[in-house]
Amino acid sequence: MALTVLIVDDSPVMRSFIRRVIRLAGYDDINCVEATDGRDALNRLASVKADVILTDINMPVMNGEEFLLELKNNGTLDSTPALVISTDATHDRAHRMLALGARGYIAKPFSPEALRDQLTSLLGEPDATSN
Repeated sequence: MALTVLIVDDSPVMRSFIRRVIRLAGYDDINCVEATDGRDALNRLASVKADVILTDINMPVMNGEEFLLELKNNGTLDSTPALVISTDATHDRAHRMLALGARGYIAKPFSPEALRDQLTSLLGEPDATSN
């Protein structure tokens, strides 16, 4: 059964890069759903069940912090892990995002291995996801 990853980032280049890293990490049987900001992501989650959410922080309309707060308030983070991928590498911001319920935090620019390791922690080994 294919897993679904929701990628939330206002940069099409970054969304494409994240998709590519996911595939290179060995997660071949993954459906990547993309959103351009938190509001767009909430709309997509109304019709798609994500197995993991990868979100940026600095986005227009609804930023990543507002998005995670909404997910926390509606209970989504109880069953769906979220990983923050952001250029904001300050300790305070990372701490706030983790306090809201994010399960991990990766600072941009990041290595493909860093994302792979976080995904493995959240989803298990790539070959185990295709069972």
